[in-house]
Amino acid sequence: MRKEVILAGFGGQGVMSIGKNLAEAGVEEGLEVSWVPSYGPEMRGGTANCTVILTDERIGAPLVDHPTEIVVMNRPSLAKFEPVLRPGGTAFVNSSMIPERVGRTDVRAVYVPCDEIAEKLGSPKVGNMVMLGAYVAATQVLKVETIEAMIHAMFTGRKADLVPMNLAAFHQGIACVTF
Repeated sequence: MRKEVILAGFGGQGVMSIGKNLAEAGVEEGLEVSWVPSYGPEMRGGTANCTVILTDERIGAPLVDHPTEIVVMNRPSLAKFEPVLRPGGTAFVNSSMIPERVGRTDVRAVYVPCDEIAEKLGSPKVGNMVMLGAYVAATQVLKVETIEAMIHAMFTGRKADLVPMNLAAFHQGIACVTF
């Protein structure tokens, strides 16, 4: 098993957080992982992407030219990374920000209204958790329980009240995936 993922969007949309969560959950589940962030010059509001590799074999190099999946949170990211997605791969698309459909017929597309769901839950900041749920459900590369435990561990002390909303967002993302 080997998953090579490029996650991309504007700074502040939480793509780095999704990638970091995938990598940390992979470590927790005994996988070999790589997480490589890349920021545009503006940081928040600028472009941001990261590459995550999850595998049960050693990782020779953390470079990904043709990912098995892309997670795109905005239009520029879809335009940039759809062409390099491996045939048979999956594009996870934030349909709240990207009304266009994936143009390729040799890939699967999963459309997730991240921003709409986050707004309904009461915070635009949880859109990334919605997408994380969709990714975990569609790929089944990580266990739902591992991510749930990580969410509990992320938000402790004064931030503990954020756990229910983040769990709800994660589960709403899972519900977006149909097989």
